[in-house]
Amino acid sequence: MKVRKQFILLSIILPILVFAMAQFWTPIYWTFILLGPLILMGVFDIFQTKHTLRRNFPVIGRMRYVLEAVRPEIMQYFVETDTQGRPLNRIFRSLIYQRAKKENDTTPFGTQMNVYRSGYEWMDHSMYAKNSPKEIGEFPRLVIGGSDCLQPYSSSLLNISAMSFGSLSKNAIMALNKGAHAGKFAHNTGEGGLSPYHLKYEGDLIWQIGTGYFGCRDAHGNFSESGFKEGAIKKQVKMIEIKLSQGAKPGHGGILPASKNTVEISKIRHVEPHIAVHSPPAHSAFSNPIEFMHFIKKLRDLSGGKPVGFKLCLGRKQEFMDFCEAMICTGIKPDFITVDGGEGGTGAAPVEFSNSMGMPLREGLVFVYDTLVGFGLKEEIKIIAAGKVITGFHMARAIALGADGCNSARAMMLAIGCIQALECNKNTCPVGVATQNASLMKGLNVEDKAVRTTNYQEETIHSFLELIAAAGLGSPGDLKREYINKRVGMNNILTYNEIYPYIKEGSLLSIETIPESYKKFFKLTRVM
Repeated sequence: MKVRKQFILLSIILPILVFAMAQFWTPIYWTFILLGPLILMGVFDIFQTKHTLRRNFPVIGRMRYVLEAVRPEIMQYFVETDTQGRPLNRIFRSLIYQRAKKENDTTPFGTQMNVYRSGYEWMDHSMYAKNSPKEIGEFPRLVIGGSDCLQPYSSSLLNISAMSFGSLSKNAIMALNKGAHAGKFAHNTGEGGLSPYHLKYEGDLIWQIGTGYFGCRDAHGNFSESGFKEGAIKKQVKMIEIKLSQGAKPGHGGILPASKNTVEISKIRHVEPHIAVHSPPAHSAFSNPIEFMHFIKKLRDLSGGKPVGFKLCLGRKQEFMDFCEAMICTGIKPDFITVDGGEGGTGAAPVEFSNSMGMPLREGLVFVYDTLVGFGLKEEIKIIAAGKVITGFHMARAIALGADGCNSARAMMLAIGCIQALECNKNTCPVGVATQNASLMKGLNVEDKAVRTTNYQEETIHSFLELIAAAGLGSPGDLKREYINKRVGMNNILTYNEIYPYIKEGSLLSIETIPESYKKFFKLTRVM
């Protein structure tokens, strides 16, 4: 209290003294120009009531907030080791940058990983390794489309995961799409609808339809068949993906902050501008598994027979089994299923949902694959894995667990210049990737970043194929769970086949052959 009184007294007397002295010595004015703002800040700090620290320690207390504001940068550049950074550590970030620029991506002096910690993973190589990826076929493709699909799509094994225009800037969208076109891989639009920037460079698109039906909604926010057909028949649209949930915030719905909802974006999404747009947590076009299958058929018919699938972060296992029974009951099957992990996410998400909701990718991927096999449905349905897929090994692990291909979001963002500033939700992305601020996005050069997108995807696929060749395998489809090892203790190592044993094909179709781990689900209410 005594310090505060002295500070107030000083703030009153000092300006009077400065003014008086300035009459005899003019340079005192410059001193006042420097000290005046600090005095004013101190007076303001004393009389404001929101921050106790600033009130008790005028001016000096402000340093706490300055240091807190720059803490992420200090941690990233000066404190974190190469293996500690989150969500992506420096090793992975540097690898993406190097591959995007086609620079040397090798590492000296051995691994920085602690190979004896629990959780460390590695892949088995073969004494009869192939000489190069060319021996197993350069850049194999994945054909997506079941028996009811009239326009199957030949997909790359690694594509751009869902990120909307709105979440990302128009320059970022154009760079990704132009890169996808050059590299012959697909670009998922995210749930924000088809924008002119997705269509400009004619890269292959996976049009994602979320719970808000942006781009294909009527005046009341419900699904519009005519609006959907208008977009789905465009030549750039190769597949349709129905988003049930996403890894960052499963069961919540997408979030577009008001600061990012510009007039242009609002017209594309058919919503009011300058307001926060929250997608509903669930779809209004269907309310049960049977209706969901018929909705899939409707979208396939309206699109002219293009592949239609859905994306989910696995939650209640029972509900996915209900989907499988509905497929059998109706005879309608999706052409693909994208499995997102709870570790996924690029934009805005509530902390509780991001940290504590949704099944991680590996467990979700295994359950989806095994359940499809158990119901005899896997042959016509392709599985796409999404959720922190960064390197060739991440692809190999996902495919070993049951995926047919992979999607990546954050790695593609880093390839076009993201520095993991963690400001995606604030519209202040300093490199113009995740912002609608024109002064920030103008620094993102579309031509340069498009090339980097292509480079990163190409180099990562090449790395993946080299791992397949080192394992002595003939194709990615030969990769099984027993090829990946995981340390679960100092003296305990298990293959993924031992951690997640395969189940027999068709074993879920008869009560006599149901595996023990699935029996509890059959005691619950069933669709059929």
